[in-house]
Amino acid sequence: MNTDPRSASDLAAIYESHIKGKIVLTTGVSPGGLGAAFVLGIARAQPELLILAGRDLSKVQQTADAVSAVGAKVRTLELELVSLAAVRAAAEKLNSWDDVPRIDVLVNNAGVMAIDWALSPDGFDSQLAINHLGPFLFTNLLMGKITKSPAPRVINVTSEGHRLGPFRFDDYNFRDGEYYHKWLSYGQTKSANMLMAISLAEKLGSKHNLAAFSVHPGLIVSNLSRHLKLFGDDDSDMIAMRDIDRLMGNSIGWGGWEKILPCTPEVGANTYVYAAFDPEVTAHNGGYLLSCRLADPWKDLVKPWATSPVEAERLWKLSERLVGQEFSY
Repeated sequence: MNTDPRSASDLAAIYESHIKGKIVLTTGVSPGGLGAAFVLGIARAQPELLILAGRDLSKVQQTADAVSAVGAKVRTLELELVSLAAVRAAAEKLNSWDDVPRIDVLVNNAGVMAIDWALSPDGFDSQLAINHLGPFLFTNLLMGKITKSPAPRVINVTSEGHRLGPFRFDDYNFRDGEYYHKWLSYGQTKSANMLMAISLAEKLGSKHNLAAFSVHPGLIVSNLSRHLKLFGDDDSDMIAMRDIDRLMGNSIGWGGWEKILPCTPEVGANTYVYAAFDPEVTAHNGGYLLSCRLADPWKDLVKPWATSPVEAERLWKLSERLVGQEFSY
């Protein structure tokens, strides 16, 4: 859960001087979601430009209109993360915008949660493609513009759900779906989000002053989770998460959510603002953040498989192979 009750707008007011003049790219900005809450939260703080990217341009435009209504300059970009070809096309288009000389902050917010098995156009578990491989390729293809910023930041949206499983290096595709489990798949992608942030910080922190973080927004009721069965008479998804969590070493397992009030997207996005603009958080480059603070490995049950530099480098190499391109920094 997110124990910090402040909204994204509350944090943006605190960090207004750090937001002013920034070019911020956010993926996954459909109305009612965390990405939309983030961009609307910072829109009044005078960013130079907000770039909104998403699969459904009509929904992206709805959020863009809301951003424009409060006086912020905005551009939209079609981005379909499940397809590597589509990711390359989106990155090529953005890189061609000569009037966007740099990207100060990239928030990799778009993703899916515990979806049924489907192959991506490139032959991968679609959840893996959307949550990790697409953002990995997109981020690296934009690195020329990102490193033009004097102090760029990359924010990967992860989850407490990383506890549900490490990255499955020897069977990331679940034998092409034969042994697919939607929660194990989700867990490996959320672990991947954390490992990618570690690698970016390691590879680009010193040379390009880049800071990268993974962020858990808390328990949010939003478009991402509305298809799941978590509460009420049918809580089968909650039971599945609890059982897997126990198998992964947490004796109590997921539970007690019936006593936790889910927070709104506006509150959930507060850690996005913290990660993107807090001047002191860069001391924890590569870190996993929640509730506007660095996670505590013990109290927050952070799994070592998602914080290991060795695992991060291993995943980086595999990801390069899977997307068919090396990125040497």
